[in-house]
Amino acid sequence: MLLKKEDLRWSAPLRNSLKYLLMVHLTALAFQSVLRGLFYVAVRGQLTDDVRGDVALTATAFLRGLWFDNVISCYLLLPALVVVLVTACVGRGWHRVVRPLGCYFGAFYTLVFMATAANIPYFAYFTKILNSSIWNWASYGGTTLGMMFGESSYYLYIAYFFLFSAAFCLLLRRYGRAWRKSVTGAPVRPAAGRITDVVLTLALCGLCLFGIRGRVGYNPIKISAAYFCDSPILNQLGVNPMFCLLQSTLDDLRPENARLHLMDDEAAVRNAQRLLGRQGLPQVSPIADRITPEGAPTGRNVVLVLMESMSADLTGCLGGTKLTPAIDSLARGGRLFANCYSAGNHTNHGLYATLYSFPSILKRNAMKGSAIPTYDGLPTVLREAGYSTLFFMTHESQYDNMNAFLRTNGYGEIYAQENYPAEKVANHFGVQDDFLFDYALPVLRRHAATGRPFFATLLTISNHPPYVLPASFRPRSAEMEQAIVEYADWAIGRFMQAARREKWFENTIFVFVGDHGKMVGQADCELPASYNHVPLIFYGADTPRGRDEAWAGQVDIAPTILGLLRLPYVRQHFGIDLLREQRPCIFYSADNTVAARDAEHLYVYNPDAERAFCYPARPPRPTKACATTASPCCRPPKCWWSRAKPATGRSREGIRNWPSGIRNWPSGIRNEKLGIRNWPFGRSDKACSNCRAATRNMQFPIRH
Repeated sequence: MLLKKEDLRWSAPLRNSLKYLLMVHLTALAFQSVLRGLFYVAVRGQLTDDVRGDVALTATAFLRGLWFDNVISCYLLLPALVVVLVTACVGRGWHRVVRPLGCYFGAFYTLVFMATAANIPYFAYFTKILNSSIWNWASYGGTTLGMMFGESSYYLYIAYFFLFSAAFCLLLRRYGRAWRKSVTGAPVRPAAGRITDVVLTLALCGLCLFGIRGRVGYNPIKISAAYFCDSPILNQLGVNPMFCLLQSTLDDLRPENARLHLMDDEAAVRNAQRLLGRQGLPQVSPIADRITPEGAPTGRNVVLVLMESMSADLTGCLGGTKLTPAIDSLARGGRLFANCYSAGNHTNHGLYATLYSFPSILKRNAMKGSAIPTYDGLPTVLREAGYSTLFFMTHESQYDNMNAFLRTNGYGEIYAQENYPAEKVANHFGVQDDFLFDYALPVLRRHAATGRPFFATLLTISNHPPYVLPASFRPRSAEMEQAIVEYADWAIGRFMQAARREKWFENTIFVFVGDHGKMVGQADCELPASYNHVPLIFYGADTPRGRDEAWAGQVDIAPTILGLLRLPYVRQHFGIDLLREQRPCIFYSADNTVAARDAEHLYVYNPDAERAFCYPARPPRPTKACATTASPCCRPPKCWWSRAKPATGRSREGIRNWPSGIRNWPSGIRNEKLGIRNWPFGRSDKACSNCRAATRNMQFPIRH
């Protein structure tokens, strides 16, 4: 078969088809870049002053974002190229693929724009790119939709989604009409000419595969490629939300993530025993010990209030805003732990750590799942000691599997939206805080009248979008973000005023703690302290007054309460009694970022990006509450160092002399057996390997 000169050229139908695909690809990249610009405008206030005006750094972030956007667009382009390849092989039917490809691009880019638009409020709230943690909300479609459409500030981002999706579909239709017109009636190309079309299309498919891989090196592109400076905002600005969502979801599904083994089990147990000062109990746990207090049990009641999104930076007693007079008053009259950190950045993390003294498992929700694990914790110990155990929440009891999990693990009574009058439900997260407290008071009064002590946990919600203020409440602040904090504080103050009139008040220990924090101010490091630094206040009977600067975590709340109650129990978790023991440092996480800090250093590790950061601590802002104290609260100015792929076996000069409390992190927190998959950590510096192993390899003693 002889090839003619025209057989060596692209056919007109192929040329017009590739022109259509190129226009779609470039339009999609342009739309994603514009959405990134809107994202930048929304979070620009979180940038620190030293990078906010740096045009070069901002441009670099946008270029890296374009790089990631191209990866996603190449994924979507490849199937279309395959369709064109098949059509080129046949040599006919070009007009028949126009509409299917238009529908294909319209459907999938709509999902891309949805993720990109949703990422803006998600990042503004969590300082994390949209990731697989959102699937925790998938089973609560009504509640999630209610949150999305019930908060008016989200309407702008919903409008972004519809606007960009509609505009893209209109352009697709325009491009499709031009393509169909150019290929309609095209003659069937001879077999010799089709070979040229096929070869050229195969070459373009190869180029598209290279675009999917993203780089020339040994490994394909990873999130680490977006990190290039000390600003956590600019580093994450370049990450495509759909890329992050898909990558984190695939990571969750990988079989190798079922269990991590990062060091020898026996060595980990020995380290944990040494650091916790425990020898373990046979048949119980290698870190368990028996607590036998001096004196008889006090029989005090306990009321534990987990305050939604109550960051320390929102409270006056910890140097924040002047929006919380009630909380500040409780701090002055009780025991304030000034350096308490939440286990994670979601409510389920706060509950899991506060009630059962186990660290959060990064972004995973340990309470969800059909097979409910059982734990020894505060509710189980108190119930076995004869306490009535009650849990009050604002929303539906099945949210986050709370009803099943809490009833399985020590709670006898659950009060939720199903128990409240329908007219009191304010949004998809149920009733407001003041009604929750009002509802709880007569229930507590009834239990107190039985003569049995009670343990009541109240989980508030109002400081979580969508924000709803009662018509009767008049805030001083005009901005809703501040007004809702005023309301949450007012509801607590109102509850305490009413509780003081109850007969059981003088015989009750009250504990107030933030379930997690939220973004307040600027993002001054990879994991801003405001997300995890929360107030912890013990108030009432047997509680020593004063301000305590020692490191504290939510995992320490249960053993401290049990110490005040003088109850004997088997401690088989990672908490300590804050009134009798001290920590050399504290660790916590937020989604897939883990952190450890002491008085001198803050260490942050992002396993998705394979990036480690070390910051020097500096004294906190002086306030009336702590003007004369040397609080170890860490507000890092500049990152000492960060590294993309820490090399195993090498120490870094910046952390070589860390105190042993940080370097020798409780490595026995290891080898979790709960069937909870994966903490997907990457390689680590040996100088910090123990502190990372503390949180990466967790062996959770489980009560059976």
